[in-house]
Amino acid sequence: MQKQEAYIFKTDIFSNPSSLMKCLFSTMKLRAFDIQPLEQFASSNAAIRRPKEIACFSYDEDHRLHLDESSLRYYYPPRLPADLNHGFESFEKLDDAADEHLDALLDTIIAFEKETGAKCEADIITWRGMMTKACGACSKEAESRFEMNATFFQGTLFIEENNAYKHEQKRIQQNQRAPPGMASQDRMTFWGYKFETLSVIPDIWDATPRSFIESRGDHTVNNKAQYCSVVRTGIGKIKLVIGGEVDAVWDCKPDKADDPINWVELKTTAEICNDRDLAKYEQKLLKFWAQSFLLGVPKIIVGFRDRDGRLLRLEELETHSIPGEVSKSGRGSWDGNICINFAAAFLDWLKAIVNDEGTWRIRKLERSRIIEVFKVEETGHGDILSPAFIEWRTNT
Repeated sequence: MQKQEAYIFKTDIFSNPSSLMKCLFSTMKLRAFDIQPLEQFASSNAAIRRPKEIACFSYDEDHRLHLDESSLRYYYPPRLPADLNHGFESFEKLDDAADEHLDALLDTIIAFEKETGAKCEADIITWRGMMTKACGACSKEAESRFEMNATFFQGTLFIEENNAYKHEQKRIQQNQRAPPGMASQDRMTFWGYKFETLSVIPDIWDATPRSFIESRGDHTVNNKAQYCSVVRTGIGKIKLVIGGEVDAVWDCKPDKADDPINWVELKTTAEICNDRDLAKYEQKLLKFWAQSFLLGVPKIIVGFRDRDGRLLRLEELETHSIPGEVSKSGRGSWDGNICINFAAAFLDWLKAIVNDEGTWRIRKLERSRIIEVFKVEETGHGDILSPAFIEWRTNT
């Protein structure tokens, strides 16, 4: 426990000395969920509730929030080959230093409840990324680590990423020297956004000028604009409302709200040249799959690039078929059924632990065989919930 206690001091005490005794007390009450042995999650068959979009919101190119679908984009394949480096110097990158908590998601839920006149009931409300981490924590080769904050309010568990921890991990990653011949982390991040810019249009195909489509390679890359879908779904006994960014729609959103939406997730990865590359790609597929099924995204377009950032080919993946393809590869680095059963068991356990006021920390250390949960604040909600949301829910 020495390493675990040391990290608590670093993140909670030095930034807020008054929390010293709270952290010491909370450490003694630490709860742990066992990830191993994985066989314990193999026999059950947790059900997944088909995700249904109940609301959406957009960020514009200045990252201003709009409770509409104004930033919705449509997929149109890029011309190949393409240079993913073009425009790197003019990249309009989102400054995500500020902690936005769950504010945009909660504002959208307020608007939804005003429109429908009904409370948005759920066991857990969170971002898609948090559930992706939960699903992937049991991979045999997972080196994943994460920290989340949680609070309990009116029967619902609200979970967000620990912003300080996220930026500390980014700083460590950016300070690592890239191996000889490999691009920097910043450049590879840009390649992903460049691929998105090359692959989307602002309207359906026949309403988009040919000149726009053919000039996408010269468009300024801006990752501040986002379309985010808010869905109602569930894993096992846990009812979820989650929000997450969607890259594009394949054709158009259906007129009937109950019909599934043909979303597309856009991903880039290096060409597979050897067994090591294949193993890395298989781990990426776990994240691709979890991210997509959680929001009901049926198709993933993977752009394969070389080490210099040249986009060479595309591959279309059906989300539902990915676990089966990984299983047939023979490596067995992850199992979709185990991931879902694990997530169902963990979330059910978490709901029983975080069941009163205060702020909680959910943490998995690298290569750890457990997920830790402990309280860091005895009262309040630690800014996880916006004042506007608390006021709305308290007065309605």
